Amino acid sequence: MCFDQIVCTGVLHHLADPDAGLQALRGVLKPDGAMHLMVYAPYGRAGIYMLQEYCRQIGIRPSEQEVRDLVAALQALPRNHPLEHLLREAPDFQHEAALADALLHPQDRAYSVPQSFDFIQRGGLAFGRWLRQAPYLPQCGAIAQTPHASRLNRLSAEEQYAAVELFRGTMVRHSVIVYRNDQLGENRPIQFEDRRWQSYVPIRLPMTISVQEGLPPGAAAVLINQSHTYTDLYLPINKEERQLFEAIDGKRTIADIVRSTWVRQQQWERACSFFERLWWYDQVVFDASWQPKQNREA
Repeated sequence: MCFDQIVCTGVLHHLADPDAGLQALRGVLKPDGAMHLMVYAPYGRAGIYMLQEYCRQIGIRPSEQEVRDLVAALQALPRNHPLEHLLREAPDFQHEAALADALLHPQDRAYSVPQSFDFIQRGGLAFGRWLRQAPYLPQCGAIAQTPHASRLNRLSAEEQYAAVELFRGTMVRHSVIVYRNDQLGENRPIQFEDRRWQSYVPIRLPMTISVQEGLPPGAAAVLINQSHTYTDLYLPINKEERQLFEAIDGKRTIADIVRSTWVRQQQWERACSFFERLWWYDQVVFDASWQPKQNREA
């Protein structure tokens, strides 16, 4: 049996042989199928790995009493300990079972961005996109305003992702969409380099909101994806852009939206730039099913 879509989150990094697990999944993925993978990331989990080693050194076992003692001991962690932020902010860590799973799991490894790409390649797969793209992109958020922005933009896409992971420093997981490396068609069906974008049907993501109070100068709204954990990942839009955004109904193509919304329809370049920014900031996905059959929805 083979599958059009496979979702595997929070599993492979606990296997004794993650490569074998990924290759097995690839073996049951249809040639034109897609796979959603999530693996742990190392830098944001530094505190977890420190406490895992602490538990090993003093011989803590996963019994009910020892887990309760561990929870009590964690209350004494210094406020600047790398784990303390996760204990305070991560909902899962409010439960004893989740803490025991994180700190006492016998098999646990993490993948940096470069290691993730190597892992995907070894598994016979090709990178498609991050499930949430904005945290990895140098053109999104505060990093785009730093003196290093032009240097980052000269890097390859993979090098950019790796650099931004290091800059942000607190990513705890990587969620990625991948495809078989022998499939037909493109690994990245969403492109803005030619006119195909005009036929995409934009669909708003359910976690996106439009804020219209306390706006920065010149903005008619600020778009926020509430699933982002970084507070710098917001997108100010002007009055004309807000009209386009509010016209998105999940049915009409971008071209139809622009023609019905903007009086000056010749401004295709501006429209292209706006919808590409919506894509970067995880405000929309696109139905690209108009494309040849070997391509996929994104």
